Amino acid sequence: MIVVTGATGNVGRELVRTLVAAGEQVIATSRRITDTDVPEGVRPMPADLTDAESLRRVFDGADGLFLQNGGPSAHLLSPQDILDVAKAAGIGRVVLLSSQGVATRPQSPSHGETVRVIEDAVRQSGLHWTILRPGGFHSNAFAWAESVRGRRAVAAPFGEVGLPTIDPADIAEVAATTLRGAEHTGRVYELTGPSLSTPRQRADAIGDALGEPVRFVEQTRDEARAQMLQFMPEPVVDTTLDILGEPTPAEQRLSPDVERLLGRAPRSFADWARRHVSAFR
Repeated sequence: MIVVTGATGNVGRELVRTLVAAGEQVIATSRRITDTDVPEGVRPMPADLTDAESLRRVFDGADGLFLQNGGPSAHLLSPQDILDVAKAAGIGRVVLLSSQGVATRPQSPSHGETVRVIEDAVRQSGLHWTILRPGGFHSNAFAWAESVRGRRAVAAPFGEVGLPTIDPADIAEVAATTLRGAEHTGRVYELTGPSLSTPRQRADAIGDALGEPVRFVEQTRDEARAQMLQFMPEPVVDTTLDILGEPTPAEQRLSPDVERLLGRAPRSFADWARRHVSAFR
């Protein structure tokens, strides 16, 4: 039995489907999960990473755990407390969805430093562990859905700066592989897409999927910052803009790990856009 935390998110939802297709028994959990959020045969169990008692109910009888890092602004139990509950319940293997920022922005409280604490707890937990470090997600483009639907336009800064964003479905397939294979114990995998893509190119790919042009509007850093501050904490906004505007060589490096693990190249942003075009119509 495998517990998937964050099971209603972009990665967790795909992971539940992938594990079920592979014949695994799955408990899907998030704060407000219901039967409508999961495939037939999957147990949805609401739980909160701030509440040890709710986690005990979910973890009981499981042997594997997919743990999301919770994001830079999450308020969790201490990572050690979560892992102690998992061990007491009989879980022996944990796969952590971490962040590329642990390696590329280690001094950033919002991207590297906080998540490093969770990674360290996983390494010291006594469980069989694997750590996944993706960069940006293709699905971040969902933030453009309203403007594409209403105006056939995308507004973003740094229109010509490329990053190797990754499809959440690829992260899910890697997570399923590592949850089911002991040979991945003690490994850290960097997960990227197959190529660098710029915001302008991603807007064009959405237009191609729709069959009509999507106009790209270049924002200044200040314009983007003001918009992002409406829903993100200031330290997260500033580091995110640094990554988007002046990525380090490591943040633009293409990792071979997805292809090594899955035996195929990672999916492109254009493929993601075609599969999710209904969000932009």
